[in-house]
Amino acid sequence: MREDARRAHEGTVPVCEDPARARSAVRRTPPHRHPAGAPEAARPPMSPAPGGPRAPPSPTVALMTAHHEDPAAPGRSGPHATADAAPDSVRRVRTEYAPDHDGDPDPGEIVWTWVPYEENDGRGKDRPVLVVAREAGGTLLAVPLSSRRHDRDREWVPIGSGPWDREGRDSWAGLDRVLRVHEDGMRREACALDPTLFGQVAARLRERYGWS
Repeated sequence: MREDARRAHEGTVPVCEDPARARSAVRRTPPHRHPAGAPEAARPPMSPAPGGPRAPPSPTVALMTAHHEDPAAPGRSGPHATADAAPDSVRRVRTEYAPDHDGDPDPGEIVWTWVPYEENDGRGKDRPVLVVAREAGGTLLAVPLSSRRHDRDREWVPIGSGPWDREGRDSWAGLDRVLRVHEDGMRREACALDPTLFGQVAARLRERYGWS
């Protein structure tokens, strides 16, 4: 295994975990049973009644919903705004798997940024993208992810499920749109995609656009 792939698997950047598998592991955990007559203080608090106060969202859900409607969301505006790249004109770029838990987004990592709608009318959405390459000037190239099914669409590559989708749905990486993103226009790394899946996406991009 290459050194960069080995580092990702050894914990340098957490490899994306299938949330369905995580939920299954939680279900297998035996419930804690309190002995009869245990004092009330030792019992877990009851769930709130419908309509009552709700528990705060988990850190994962908070991460995935934060900035969704924030006008100052990373990559939404200013010099670090995410924009469409012209992938046919991007020749001298290396699609090398290089995740590194250094606080900066790197090729092979899934991060969140503001993605403008293709109508380019100022609207957009905070969504996950897969970073696929770093440019010489310091910007990065990424492709958007979607949970909408694209089983027979060659413009999309299946990458399975992971924590970027809170419902645990399968996702696809789009090939027909490449985004230019800035380090300061993204939330920091969420996880590293499996190197084999990244290789499949990168190979299709090289084939389509003639990248090195």
